[in-house]
Amino acid sequence: MAINGFDAIILDLDLPDISGIEVCGGLRATNNNTPIIMLTGRTAIEDKSTGLDCGADDYLTKPFSLKELSSRLNALVRRATSQYIKTFKVADIELDPINHTLTKAGQPVHMLPIDFALLEFFFRDPLQTFSKDALLARVWHSETEATDDAVRSSVKRLRKILDGSTDADASMIETYRRVGYRFVDDKMT
Repeated sequence: MAINGFDAIILDLDLPDISGIEVCGGLRATNNNTPIIMLTGRTAIEDKSTGLDCGADDYLTKPFSLKELSSRLNALVRRATSQYIKTFKVADIELDPINHTLTKAGQPVHMLPIDFALLEFFFRDPLQTFSKDALLARVWHSETEATDDAVRSSVKRLRKILDGSTDADASMIETYRRVGYRFVDDKMT
């Protein structure tokens, strides 16, 4: 069970025991679509071509500025996020991230923006377990509101919307004590 997902991977081409090419190829062979930026001191066109052909999304040669790395990472994450935008359906619940709407049994459901963001995050990564720290880092954008209690409260509100109850034992959002939360539903499309 995975605890954290990743928005992007920074992968050095020259690792001590295995090449970055092998790592990247192995990730892609398992259908891992996390954006990868390859870092290396190799500047030859053949090296760049090999890095990109093995599945890397971008290639940056050393030395580089942190500002350029940051900009490239932001661009990769933006592209990856836009590729996955779709309407999610679970039983009688439909979440539309483009229009920022949620309906249940065809009726609009009004919810807090943070609850919508958390639900969308769970819908994008079903069956993956996330610690509270991972959820705070990936969903909460305000440091002042990012607390363990905020996560618990948001999950409680989502359970009420999804399941009609706050009972954790019968919820689509499972709790793994001292580990985190995971969204599970076999009717998801």
